[in-house]
Amino acid sequence: MTKQTPRFTLYYWPVPFRGQFIRAVLAYADVDWEEGADVAGLLGIDPAKQPVPFMGPPVLVDHEKDFATSQMSAVAFYLGEELGLLPEDAGGRALAIKVLGDANDVIDEITLQGGMEMWTPASWEQFVPRLVRWMEIFETLGKEHGLDNATGTILGTPEPTVADIVTATLWQTLRERFPSIGQLLDEHAPRIAALSERMYKTPRLAELAKRSDELYGDSYCGGQIGASLEHIVNDAASSRAPISATM
Repeated sequence: MTKQTPRFTLYYWPVPFRGQFIRAVLAYADVDWEEGADVAGLLGIDPAKQPVPFMGPPVLVDHEKDFATSQMSAVAFYLGEELGLLPEDAGGRALAIKVLGDANDVIDEITLQGGMEMWTPASWEQFVPRLVRWMEIFETLGKEHGLDNATGTILGTPEPTVADIVTATLWQTLRERFPSIGQLLDEHAPRIAALSERMYKTPRLAELAKRSDELYGDSYCGGQIGASLEHIVNDAASSRAPISATM
């Protein structure tokens, strides 16, 4: 019997960074996908020959619809539409896009815009209050829509949407790679911390996390900025006083 080709191909690097949001949406929806093997090759060809003209991954190809798009927020929104993981009303959909954009902004800031600079102990300490504010932004949005430590979703939808999946993937991945960030999350965004843990206890996301650990180890975003984060946030944190949001 011939194995059926998955409907979706995702092109992204083998790290649990921006593309992990897309993997999580697909996993939560229990949809098979394949990882495109030659991301670097796809990046290097003429835009007219790419599945969609793009500068950087993730790129999703929907073979069933003969459609492709790049940009994390666009990919997640498309999958939400196709897989029934979006709020039903226009306001809820707009807020879902906002959450996707916020998650993108957080990881851009965490990596200093993809490694344009490297972290130092001083620059990281200066950044902590801004990171805490991001946590509070997510926390406030959830609280305003009825999220508490035990139940609810970030937009008050009856079932989780892409907004919950991406939120949980953002913060749960960060807390697993960088425990000191997890401590800040518990303190400043307990509802989001609890939501993230609940989401990643669901069988499909738990399996994704396990598989990601096996494939990617402790890596987060790779490259020099990944090494910078590992050293400053993890290694150096153990030799300094606990991080404070008021420093």
